[in-house]
Amino acid sequence: MGPLNGYTVIELAGIGPAPMGGMLLADMGAEVIRVDRAGGADPKLTERVSGRGKKSIVINLKDSAGVETLLRMVENADVLIDPFRPGVCEKLGIGPEVCLARNPKLVFARMTGWGQEGPLARAAGHDINYISLTGALYAVGPGEGRPTPPLNLIGDMGGGGMLLVQGVLAALLEASNSGQGQAIDVAMVDGAAQLMWMFHSFQAMGAWNADAREANLLDGGAHFYGTYECSDGEYVAIGSIEPQFYALLLEKAGLSPEEFGDQNNQARWPALREKLAAVFRAKTRDEWCALMEGTDVCFAPVLRFTEAPEHPANVARETYIDVEGVVQPAPAPRFARTPSTVRHGVRGAGEDTDSILTAMGFAEQEIQQLKAGGSVA
Repeated sequence: MGPLNGYTVIELAGIGPAPMGGMLLADMGAEVIRVDRAGGADPKLTERVSGRGKKSIVINLKDSAGVETLLRMVENADVLIDPFRPGVCEKLGIGPEVCLARNPKLVFARMTGWGQEGPLARAAGHDINYISLTGALYAVGPGEGRPTPPLNLIGDMGGGGMLLVQGVLAALLEASNSGQGQAIDVAMVDGAAQLMWMFHSFQAMGAWNADAREANLLDGGAHFYGTYECSDGEYVAIGSIEPQFYALLLEKAGLSPEEFGDQNNQARWPALREKLAAVFRAKTRDEWCALMEGTDVCFAPVLRFTEAPEHPANVARETYIDVEGVVQPAPAPRFARTPSTVRHGVRGAGEDTDSILTAMGFAEQEIQQLKAGGSVA
């Protein structure tokens, strides 16, 4: 029974950050009902992780009876997640005004890349575009050559899915006091911009060069904050920023404090990075782990995500779980009194149609009529 037990979330099926947000809410105990499209991709193939804990109903939202079915469900829901481009829900007849008229306490969370307004609002885009516009992509990668896309973690997931959940939880709290719901404009470009707050601060302090990569404290420019190749071709990561951690790095690596002194002299960083690279190439990743892991060097092996579930620290914390044969991250954060759980794996499209509608107050005859007319499946 997670902290959101008793809340009902309707998630219109989409991709990327919206399903992630629904997954996190389901992990925390909300009943999340995914509205799938008839003839769409099989969620058991496309939503192997993000579909966990959710129920599925198939509704034809291009059919008037299907639209009315969704609106009746909205009357019994707390949240609706809209993953579509601006204007799509309005065109279908399920926009915020219509839904809030049915349920004034509803939180209508709209997840887009560029936001509901502005010159790019209706343009297509992906994570790489949103993080480009915020400066995040420019800042990541080698000093020479192209910026490196950091997977789709910054725009889609951190700037999208996480921001969606933050907005939903805040709006639910406010609605519990005011009795009024509202629409939330969650834009990945806004979230990515927020994730860059520290670098705006560093720039204002004169402590960052926004025109360069691998030239700053946290972008691989500093020899004491970066990754190094080992003799076996694997990598380790160090983050020995504080002087006492840096001193311990030198001690564990058998380096001379005199040779590696003047830690924050940026002019020396490239030469010291080359020297440190030669040192790390002298041992395997496992040998460095034996020397440094668990110390205040601020050290970790660079693991593939398929290796991560087997690391002793992750095993001890049960950071990963197996759900119906799929290894995946466990629910987080961890609540002491109302722990999050994964109640079940991915449901097939429409697998819960009958039980959902029954729980929402639809009579058996109504359900059969909706099925016969193709409004639900």
